[in-house]
Amino acid sequence: MNRSFSRKKRVLLFSKHKILVVISAFIISFFTMCIIVGVMTSLEPNYRVSSTTLKKWTSNVDEAHFLSLFILENRIFKEALPKDEPELELWKIIFEVGANIRLHEVRSLVSREIPGFNIYDNQILIAGEGTDYTNLTVESNPPLDVVLEEREATMPEDQPNPAPPKEQPVEQTTGDKEVVFIYNTHNRESFLPHLPDVTDPNGAFHHEVNITKVSDQLAKDLESQGIGTTVDHTDIGSILVEKGWDYSAHSYKASKDVVEAALTTNKDLSFVFDLHRDSMRADVTTKEINGKKYAKLMFVIGGNNPNYEKNFALASELHELLEQKYPGISRGVQMYDGAGRNGVYNQDVSGNALTIEFGGVDNTMEELYNTSDVFAEVFSEYYWDAEKVSAQ
Repeated sequence: MNRSFSRKKRVLLFSKHKILVVISAFIISFFTMCIIVGVMTSLEPNYRVSSTTLKKWTSNVDEAHFLSLFILENRIFKEALPKDEPELELWKIIFEVGANIRLHEVRSLVSREIPGFNIYDNQILIAGEGTDYTNLTVESNPPLDVVLEEREATMPEDQPNPAPPKEQPVEQTTGDKEVVFIYNTHNRESFLPHLPDVTDPNGAFHHEVNITKVSDQLAKDLESQGIGTTVDHTDIGSILVEKGWDYSAHSYKASKDVVEAALTTNKDLSFVFDLHRDSMRADVTTKEINGKKYAKLMFVIGGNNPNYEKNFALASELHELLEQKYPGISRGVQMYDGAGRNGVYNQDVSGNALTIEFGGVDNTMEELYNTSDVFAEVFSEYYWDAEKVSAQ
């Protein structure tokens, strides 16, 4: 009897001890978490772990591993896992995040060791005709004094004018509403055919004959489709000089103030297009369709902005529409992100914000205007279809 009572007493004491240990562990864990959260939130912003940092870490993890995590909670997701793909291997995740190397991607092993190799970290989200990793967009970033240098230029009016637009009644219109905002972060990007004394693409800049001419033309073409459009003519170069900012590092910072001010002033603005000129040559940026030459387009998406998925969805639809009507005129959709890149490009201001490369250094205004007409036609189809769906 005494022995049985003694055994029960020990069991009871052991159970109480176990409960106390669990409760103590919970309390310690809770307060430890509170302390960690408190420390993290009280740090200066520069020392906090940003969402961009987390994105970079998780981008090094194989996509199948994320799917495997869902499988742990719901086995039905196993059906989505490729048949030749093994389930979650924890050691691989730890290694990929810790070493910043993707085991299935050899480029991640050498990209940081070979100078210039990191340009291949860009992702082709949609490859248009002829697009591969050897001819993606190239952003020229010369010193600011080169950008601002005075040069001789021929005005677009001196070139053969594009065919006059066909007169047709506008069936639909936004009325007094301006719904598209066009601006140019690199507003002085120009074109060699209009710079008689310039042969180097890195010197293709002009204060007047530049990509803003294309923006003005696109606004006219969109207006002819009944879509109210406004174009900003701010000289970003002058802002950089005034504030002592660097051309490469601060151009988007300067232009973002312009965009945000416009969106605050006009609540009707639904689409934001930042037009650029690529530095690739004519063989990459020119397309002939039915005997007519066009400057090719490339949609560029910033991979580090919160509207990434919406921006990509818009670019994808416009690319597909262009392919249906003018095959080959779109180079596709490219994503920029990673170390040393902006990765946002002001696309965080709207889910309908796009950076569009209009042609390259060798394209003429005639070719660019031809493309402007085509893009306005295709965009109007997209816009009015979206309006119809929204109304329904």
